[in-house]
Amino acid sequence: MRVLRTSLLGGISVAMLAAGLSAANASEAKFFKRIATMPVYETLAEGVDRKSETVAEIIAASEDGKTLAFTDGPQEAIVFLDAANPAQPKPAGRTALGGEPTSVAISGNYTFAGVNTSESYTAPSGYVAVINTATKQISAKCDVKGQPDSVAVSKDGKFLTIAIENERDEDLNDGALPQMPAGFLTIFDLDQNGMPKNCDTVRIVEMTGLAAEGGDDPEPEFASINGNNQAVVTLQENNHLAIVDLASGKITSHFSAGTATAQNVPVRKARASDASGSKIDIPREPDAVAWIDDNRFVTANEGDYKGGSRGFTIWNKDGAIEFDSGNQMEHLGMSHGHYPAKRAHKKGTEPEGVTVGKFGGETLIFVNSERGNFVAVYRDTGTEPEFVQFLPTHIGPEGLLAIPSRNLFVVANEKDNVKDKVRAHVGLYEFGATSAEYPQLVSNIDPETNAPIGWGAISGMVADKTDANKLYAVSDSFYDNARIFTLDVSKQPVEITGHMDLTGGTAKKYDLEGIALRKDGGFWLASEGNAKKEMEHFLLQASAHGVIEKEIKLPESLIAQAKRFSLEGVTEFEMNGKTLVAVAVQREWNDDPKGMTKIGIYNPADESWGFVHYPLDAPRSAAGGWVGLSEITSLGNGKFAVVERDNKGGKEAAIKQVTVISLEGVTPAPHGIELPVLTKKVTLDLLPAMSATNGWTPDKVEGLAITKDGRILISTDNDGVDDANGETLFFSMGDATQLN
Repeated sequence: MRVLRTSLLGGISVAMLAAGLSAANASEAKFFKRIATMPVYETLAEGVDRKSETVAEIIAASEDGKTLAFTDGPQEAIVFLDAANPAQPKPAGRTALGGEPTSVAISGNYTFAGVNTSESYTAPSGYVAVINTATKQISAKCDVKGQPDSVAVSKDGKFLTIAIENERDEDLNDGALPQMPAGFLTIFDLDQNGMPKNCDTVRIVEMTGLAAEGGDDPEPEFASINGNNQAVVTLQENNHLAIVDLASGKITSHFSAGTATAQNVPVRKARASDASGSKIDIPREPDAVAWIDDNRFVTANEGDYKGGSRGFTIWNKDGAIEFDSGNQMEHLGMSHGHYPAKRAHKKGTEPEGVTVGKFGGETLIFVNSERGNFVAVYRDTGTEPEFVQFLPTHIGPEGLLAIPSRNLFVVANEKDNVKDKVRAHVGLYEFGATSAEYPQLVSNIDPETNAPIGWGAISGMVADKTDANKLYAVSDSFYDNARIFTLDVSKQPVEITGHMDLTGGTAKKYDLEGIALRKDGGFWLASEGNAKKEMEHFLLQASAHGVIEKEIKLPESLIAQAKRFSLEGVTEFEMNGKTLVAVAVQREWNDDPKGMTKIGIYNPADESWGFVHYPLDAPRSAAGGWVGLSEITSLGNGKFAVVERDNKGGKEAAIKQVTVISLEGVTPAPHGIELPVLTKKVTLDLLPAMSATNGWTPDKVEGLAITKDGRILISTDNDGVDDANGETLFFSMGDATQLN
């Protein structure tokens, strides 16, 4: 197998890697814009509990692109959507299957769903459901002689193929192959209406003896069909690829998927997004595959058994590699704050899905990151593809669908966990925008590692006092190291240009939630405590180089009343000739009246504390929840801007606002006596800006900074992409005169 071209950086410049722009001028380029995000639970029938587990995994479209169908495994159904108006998709019915749907395709009058009915790993079974797309009724059930996975229909509507995986039991013998029975490919011949002609006599293509890895136990994963009715089939665990002529049912060629290398990527078992090492000669183990044209195809190399090269590969059907992405997917995740740091030692961003479509006269390749929650869009050039755009998704993107005839791209996101406030979604994107609305914050390449600066979970910000385009930000305790970032807000998107890790101090770990500049140089940092994790509540005094000079504790009497949610924002201010520091406590503690939280005032001169009460809004979401503070910023003269929010996201988000408070005429009291109550004024509603990208509205708006030239800048915390979609919003709310 000859290698024509491989790449570690893939020809992507630092600026392109960070900004997600194509090589063309941004004003001339064409981009995708997200136009809708639909929770799957909204498709449940009336009377069904909306908290029931639902999934959107594999998705397909009718020939006119106005009807979508996707698999919902937990509900054992195919779900139909009316996408005639793609900005407002509507439920269009469900078809119960009596088993787990594994894949779906639509051709002619019918929707085809692979259905797994296996009693065990050793007794796999399943069928393909032939569903009348108009009536949503099952017209036929065709036995596929095993456990089905991927379903594909030829462009001319003559052939239906199902990859029969007969998957292994990963808990048996550590998941080692072989585990019989072996998998294979099935072929159904379709009549002119799209109905299988050989429903009772499916054609079987055996695939044993092809691969060097587990050759006696092939596990076909995914199939894609080109215009010549040739199917390329991935045998993921076997690290192998096969080309099948569907008319004859013969394997015309097959070859190993080989190995690939990704240098300067995260590999440590730690909560870190750093370029700690490299993955050298790792088996690709491709999952999804899609034809680019009749001679070339692209694979997403997820890995599942012994491999996972963390990238994608473009192949010629003769087995020649024309391009390998190397570390591109990893670096895209790192630079955009979408890196799944907890899984770095496993399969990193985990590219899993891939599809191809022609938009604006160009062939585009879409590769998803299942764990990083994004899709990387590339333009096919015939050789090395050109990176075009970074599209954020919801959690666990699985199925990708290009609908060029309607200028649409669709993503099915499968993660659903009501307890963690995570719900499965279908996201729709429209082609034709003149600029990319995402990302809004990216990082530059760190010259010490030759990789992007790893970041995420931005939890507090402060503007530089002399440079109107310079900000500092901190990330919270999701990561192993407490880190201070430097941001350049003159760029679009905003760029993280540098970082420093916090050093010194007595604690094993700090949870930085707020940052402020000290009058005499250096920083004030608010570190949130957590008794269950043996983390104390600290106001930290740090040098300009991130060295902790002093750990300041709250009064012992107050600590005795503490609850889980504590110090969030911090700001320094001048009042009555004194330099003071204000810290915001997020929620009520045991000694607070309901609906009241504290703002603490620290006097560095005599090391004393005083407190006032802040009145919180009552929750307004139908789902209840709580309301608390996330940030505090001095406006001068004893006035402050405060971020107040509820803990709800998506359609349940109700309170994301900036209020103004003042200490004028108010004397903070020592802890233990009745505290004065501040008067607040709601000045900015952040919800319209936070929902403008038509995605899942984040719950954690946590950063507020006012630049030297008077701009109000807001950021959100993406929770380190851990049961969160990873999107970080960073936007301006206009001039600070609004806060007067």
